[in-house]
Amino acid sequence: MVGIKAYGGYVPRRRLPRSVIVEANGWFNSGLKGYSKGERSMCNWDEDALTMAVEASRDCLDQSRPDDIKAIYLASTTLPFTDRQNSGILGTALNLGQNMMTMDITSSQRAGTSGLINALNVAKGMGGCALFAAGEHRRSQTANNNELMYGDGGAALLLGNDDVVAEYIGAGQVAVDFVDHYRGQNADFDYNWEERWIRDEGFMKIVPDAVQAALDNTGITADEIDHFVMPGTIRNIAAMVGKRCGIKAEAARDNLHGVMGEAGTAHSLIMLVDCLQDAKPGELVMLIGWGQGCDALIFRTTDKLPTMANRKGIKGHLAHRKEETNYNKFLAFNGLVQQDGGLRSETDKQTALTTLYRNKEMVIGFVGGKCEQCGTVQFPKSRICVNPNCGAINTQEDHKMAETTAKIQSWTADNLTYAPDPPHHFGMVNFSEGGRMMADFTDVDEGGVAVGDEFRMVFRIKAADEKRGFNKYFWKAAPKIQAS
Repeated sequence: MVGIKAYGGYVPRRRLPRSVIVEANGWFNSGLKGYSKGERSMCNWDEDALTMAVEASRDCLDQSRPDDIKAIYLASTTLPFTDRQNSGILGTALNLGQNMMTMDITSSQRAGTSGLINALNVAKGMGGCALFAAGEHRRSQTANNNELMYGDGGAALLLGNDDVVAEYIGAGQVAVDFVDHYRGQNADFDYNWEERWIRDEGFMKIVPDAVQAALDNTGITADEIDHFVMPGTIRNIAAMVGKRCGIKAEAARDNLHGVMGEAGTAHSLIMLVDCLQDAKPGELVMLIGWGQGCDALIFRTTDKLPTMANRKGIKGHLAHRKEETNYNKFLAFNGLVQQDGGLRSETDKQTALTTLYRNKEMVIGFVGGKCEQCGTVQFPKSRICVNPNCGAINTQEDHKMAETTAKIQSWTADNLTYAPDPPHHFGMVNFSEGGRMMADFTDVDEGGVAVGDEFRMVFRIKAADEKRGFNKYFWKAAPKIQAS
């Protein structure tokens, strides 16, 4: 049977209360006050759709890397590169090798579910596993409803034909060029149409057709569905659609709007991961993807589901939160204000693409070296072992550093150097399996760092070459996520 072998999720640590947005912009748009409850997730300055997909995938794979992953899919409408395969960067960051298919799926909020259906069909036919990930980091104009409705996040699913935690039963698909919103070529922000029309002519008429097609294709009846996973920012839309389709009211899942907002293409999968963290073996889950039509997928959970209890998933990352009440910081991180970074920020940040290619495993994959002769670990990898009692030449094998924890040996909070979120925290970290490096810190609070703290390594934006539109990625040290 083909289905989901493992799942993972990621939500950025920072949460911006909607009341902060309303306080800043309510003078101009009084209608925002009706959306002031709850909070939205907010990317740090060094996060984007790709870095969130990497973190969700790491949570999904949970320190294991199946050697039979044959395909990687990445779904998003906010990928950092328009003409560079983002899924290839994802695969390199995860050290999954080169002998596989990689594909970016975009241009619709339905890309997450449509891509998932295709990935499941490919996995069923080719054998082995496929990794399907999604991440979304949408920007919006200030004083626009989207600023409150949107949120950032990612999810990942490992697909395969054995040991599945949720079996794929079947799907129904409807393609309709119903434009509830759009973002044109080179546009920065979405343009939305009227909400009532979207609800009555869109959700209430199009989604039931896809649901019925899925039920007809699988022989399942609506009242058998235990979990109805349907994203949507319109109040109670899942319950209204579910009722029209004959699905029991208690099956409609919380859309997580109150705790993180709507994460676009990734949100269907985010809600699915959240659902699987609650579900029990033997339950039927219907997943809805909306956007220029509708996808309806049906899964049945298996007795393997409890083996996923060690994942942080969406619930673990939602619990790992920091309230951010500085609205100006939100604007700055999203490039919505023009700041003077000072003289120290005025440097050319062009990337030498030849050097990046030759060192991609070290820079993107965070691969160091381990001496076969004495066992010493070092980063970066080199021809000569750094152990003064060894000094062996050409004895180092690849050693993956990303999944090892690190402790702070020394640190600095620098207010003189340029940083998008000052002060710039960095320091020397010692890895638990050996090796050390000078690393940037991220997601830390001023005054909240101490020698001996245990950190984890995360894939983030090192710097952005805004002149040429090229993000530089590397690994940073971040505080460990405590178990929820």
